[in-house]
Amino acid sequence: MDYTLLSVVSYQLSVKFIRTMKRLILPNGIQTFEKLRKSHCVYVDKTKYLVDLIDKGSVYFLARPRRFGKSLTVSTLDALFSGKKELFQGLFAEEFLARPDFQPSPVIHLDMSRINTCEGIAGIKESLLYITKDLARKMEIELSDTKMIGNLLSELLSGTAEKHQQKVVVLVDEYDKPYTDFVNDRETADMVRKVLRDYYIQIKSNDKYIRFLFITGISKFVKMGVFSTLNNLDDISMMPEYAEICGYSEEEIIRYFPDYLKETADEMEISVEDLIERMRYYYNGFSFDRKAKAKLYNPFSTLLFFGHKYFANYWIDSGNPQFLTDYLKDRHLTVEQFRNMPVSQAFAQSPGEMETTEPHGFLLQSGYLTLRPGISDELSLDYPNTEVLNSMSELLARNIIY
Repeated sequence: MDYTLLSVVSYQLSVKFIRTMKRLILPNGIQTFEKLRKSHCVYVDKTKYLVDLIDKGSVYFLARPRRFGKSLTVSTLDALFSGKKELFQGLFAEEFLARPDFQPSPVIHLDMSRINTCEGIAGIKESLLYITKDLARKMEIELSDTKMIGNLLSELLSGTAEKHQQKVVVLVDEYDKPYTDFVNDRETADMVRKVLRDYYIQIKSNDKYIRFLFITGISKFVKMGVFSTLNNLDDISMMPEYAEICGYSEEEIIRYFPDYLKETADEMEISVEDLIERMRYYYNGFSFDRKAKAKLYNPFSTLLFFGHKYFANYWIDSGNPQFLTDYLKDRHLTVEQFRNMPVSQAFAQSPGEMETTEPHGFLLQSGYLTLRPGISDELSLDYPNTEVLNSMSELLARNIIY
């Protein structure tokens, strides 16, 4: 199939369609679904995946690298279960909210990226206490005076369900963020693990009050407590049918960003066809299915590229390059050793715990490596695109790591 020709034809159809609409704004830095929709921003409709999840089950886990749309996915679920129908007009989920049997539910949204890790264990405990009490205030739930943060979460879940006389929806965003901040400090990481385990275990003990549970993170830490107790948790991270739940496919970029494709091509004095080809080379290539068929763009880099209109390494600079540099330096790793590295299907499905897995498992889960089709039924690892490869090379060169 001639994908370049397909891209250009799809782009032309998108331009014809978009001319009948008011110009939409790039949602740079917006991770809240309601704000995005009310700000007249471009929204790449992913709600068909969310409706499918709700129809098929009730307890899920999704792993994706940072800046890949996990928080927006959680926020969209929040708005969906809250019954904010006006936000879903024209989207796939509009039909779901119009079903006669649809009933909104109270939503407990735990955003673990808010946890203060700068002050160690004390700061983490204080943050968990504040977040839990803050949610209780919003739900108008009275909590006891105990300082046991796990007990307070239990009171919040049961109290909310009893107050509303229905089961609650629990959304946990970046569940592993407090832990991954200490991956290079095993002693502190183990203490953080214990604190989080005692907190998360309350989700299992309050299962009878929960209608739907959705947890996101970078890695699946089996020993942390969430996955050892929630043994019915459905990990959709590498399932082909949900490979595109986060991120942008090339077809989506052509459909939803025709104006920006045209403007950027004009700025660079090239054709739209050439621009799509260059973008594919520089930003496309992330794969999140065990067959390594779907190829995706990182939304963060894509949006900044359309905003700035020049190729740059946006994604890696948005994180903590020093953290990655230290990881690579301590292990004497090189860029070339991860090119076309053969891996098994079993590894792709479960690369291990981030803090104990081999470096290629760590880099896969962090988003610095991705899956590629290999020989026969096997797979291989490589860098997803030029942006990531250039960034890794630069980090290593900066620190003279050989």
